[in-house]
Amino acid sequence: MPEQQNPLYNLGLNTGTTSFLHPERIAARFDLKPGMIVADFGAGAGFFTVPMARLVGEKGKVYAIDILQSMLDLIKGKTDLEHLLNVELVWSNLEEAGGSRLKDGIVDFVIIANILFQAENKVALFEEAYRILKTGGRLAVIEWDENKFSAGPPGALRIPKKIATGLAQQSRFHLDREFEAGSHHYGLMFRK
Repeated sequence: MPEQQNPLYNLGLNTGTTSFLHPERIAARFDLKPGMIVADFGAGAGFFTVPMARLVGEKGKVYAIDILQSMLDLIKGKTDLEHLLNVELVWSNLEEAGGSRLKDGIVDFVIIANILFQAENKVALFEEAYRILKTGGRLAVIEWDENKFSAGPPGALRIPKKIATGLAQQSRFHLDREFEAGSHHYGLMFRK
């Protein structure tokens, strides 16, 4: 199927060798170690959940958090197929206080990927990430860049890198580094 006709291509997701967002390659840049605890905010269909679950191994854990039960059902199907028993599904609204339903300071790593542009309360996402992260824990933000491209959200909804950095810093995060996140995305790594 030509990539333009593949619905996953239009979402900017991994569709094979011709895609422009490779979750496995990107997750490898997160420096995740076996036994780590990870939270995937707005996990969607699990494009980052599954590779991160492989990286943290059976002694680690990935909390896949999404407001849509249908997305969590997709993740369950994928993790069942791969016998990944270290993924816990959390049906929740991350824009509410305590939205992840996780305890304070228990997570090593949080990822917020391709959801800032849809969130009404963007600050709540960063505040929740800060709350659940351990001191020294890291937050990865991946969003659509501002370059014109037919896939992804309209240009007016895209969150510029500078705005994402400001939101994170407002929530007491410190910018650690930028990382390669694909040809139409940017990646920012913050530390608590």
